[in-house]
Amino acid sequence: MNIKMSKEYKPSLLIDASIYIFQYYFALPDHWFSEKESWPTAAVYGYTTFLIRLLKEQKPERAAVCFDESLGNCFRNEIYAQYKSSRALPDESLAFQLSACKKVTSLLGFTTFTSKTHEADDLLGSLCQSLRRSKKPIAVLTRDKDLGQIILREQDFLWDYSASTKPKDKKSSDVINAKTEKGIKYYPCDIIQKFGVRPHQVSDYLALVGDVSDDIPGVPGVGTVTAKSLLNYFDSVETMLSDIDKISTLSIRGSKGLIGKITSHKEQIIMAKKLATIVTTLPLITTVDDLALKTPDLKKYQKFCNDMGFPRLSNSIGMPA
Repeated sequence: MNIKMSKEYKPSLLIDASIYIFQYYFALPDHWFSEKESWPTAAVYGYTTFLIRLLKEQKPERAAVCFDESLGNCFRNEIYAQYKSSRALPDESLAFQLSACKKVTSLLGFTTFTSKTHEADDLLGSLCQSLRRSKKPIAVLTRDKDLGQIILREQDFLWDYSASTKPKDKKSSDVINAKTEKGIKYYPCDIIQKFGVRPHQVSDYLALVGDVSDDIPGVPGVGTVTAKSLLNYFDSVETMLSDIDKISTLSIRGSKGLIGKITSHKEQIIMAKKLATIVTTLPLITTVDDLALKTPDLKKYQKFCNDMGFPRLSNSIGMPA
């Protein structure tokens, strides 16, 4: 793939906050503490350094950060009560850090989005849909490959920004799935390589194989190879279910028995696809310029760093000590 990112086509950044907050929550020792609350703030420290590094390295013109606040209250729980049931709600300590991360995001000039009924994935998907009005590329900063279903244009990509990397090799800098000094980028062709299906079929794929991390059930006896084979023939699970007898004619191992498995789980497949499909229609912005970076509130940021127990970060964006 040969996509060149000139300054004129600097990507708009859509950031999956939870991915980076939890990365530092589990990786850093809790030796930073809030002066006022005596809560550990290591995750806040790590996440803040991530945002500062992002600002300095990328100098984004447009960016949005999406937070998850719908656990247990998501519209998907009305469809399937067990959705994400294995995930525990944040305790007081983690809730404090999540709230602090949201606050520092705004102080640094990023536009933030949350919802009590929709997940961060839905916020990211809806923003991505709105940003397609612009010709500029879109980078979704995440490690969640399920978000590949919203990467539909050649110039857009998922960006595992904090992934461990190797020095850039000029001879291979344009290959798909290439590791760069700023992480790993996944373009639409990489989504195909990862799942064996096209980006718009990712939710169909998950409806068949399930998603353990989200407690989405799959069809017993339908593994990744079978799901890929089915979706290489049928464009969607709806198309497959409307012409299910065709399965017996496909070159799939156990195709005759597969019809029975699919038929007996028809309603579950339909439900699972609803759970796995990212919403892209939420009215979050009126113009792409709503995501323009704002000037950081330096005084409040300095106070925030002092309150969180890491005053050395207070001058990390050009502020006097």
